[in-house]
Amino acid sequence: MTNVRGMTSCDRGVWFAPEGLTGEELLVFGRRVEELGYSTLWLGESFGRDPFAQLAAIGAATSTLTLASGIANIYHRHPGVMLQGANTVAEQTGGRMILGLGVSSPVIVSKVRGLDYGKPLSFLRSYLDVMEESRYVSVPPPEPVPVVLAALGPRMLELAATRSAGAHPYNTTPEHTAMARETMGPDAGLFVEQKVIFTTDATQARETGGKVLKFYTRAPGYRKAWLRMGISEEDIDGLSDSFIDRIVAWGDVDQIEARLAEHAEAGANHVCIHPLHPESGQGAVGYDALAALAPGGAG
Repeated sequence: MTNVRGMTSCDRGVWFAPEGLTGEELLVFGRRVEELGYSTLWLGESFGRDPFAQLAAIGAATSTLTLASGIANIYHRHPGVMLQGANTVAEQTGGRMILGLGVSSPVIVSKVRGLDYGKPLSFLRSYLDVMEESRYVSVPPPEPVPVVLAALGPRMLELAATRSAGAHPYNTTPEHTAMARETMGPDAGLFVEQKVIFTTDATQARETGGKVLKFYTRAPGYRKAWLRMGISEEDIDGLSDSFIDRIVAWGDVDQIEARLAEHAEAGANHVCIHPLHPESGQGAVGYDALAALAPGGAG
């Protein structure tokens, strides 16, 4: 795979949406992720804190943890500004930064932010061109910041393979991971997010998983990806048990580990677990899952 700092195949990280945590709680969370032996912490972006400010703060509170945006929205920032943010965090942390970029969703970009949602593929391709040529005059990071692209469909996956260190699929399945690996070839990085709920209570897992997934059902990109995976419109709109079970891994440690292993066997270089709290979903950290699934049983 393309060399990305601190990662081995198949590596394990953590993905998290941090809006429900205070600033101090976020630092405690970052330190715990590092203590448990995870290589990388990916932070999502929606309508909360600036991702680069958050990553810089966590970088100052940790010493080995690689920091990644998962993803920074390209419609919200000029390419030069995006490069400034990534380089700043990378230089401050001795190179512990991965820049995950993505086109987000028209729900967020157009309906909420009021911005023009251009053609995602061509816009991202042009964005990369401009960012790569953008001027940066501060002390540079130790090495160029690796860039990965949020990618679901074949054309975006191909762009990720040819123009970046790899792809960062979200809300997918091991079957999608296999398709992504075949599409991108053997050498591109494949950094897969997997939602997990550490509970054997099927009703609780599906209720919580459904609440989290409901937001994403409005995003055309995810719907298209799910349909390509053979999930029906009825299952998506109805948040069926079978749909939730395919996107969210729940159960005991062995059951969740089996799903993570499926991603690795399908070709993922890196699986970042997204520990949902059994009751509040993304509102709090699923610390039990975080410890139970730590690399090498670090928890």
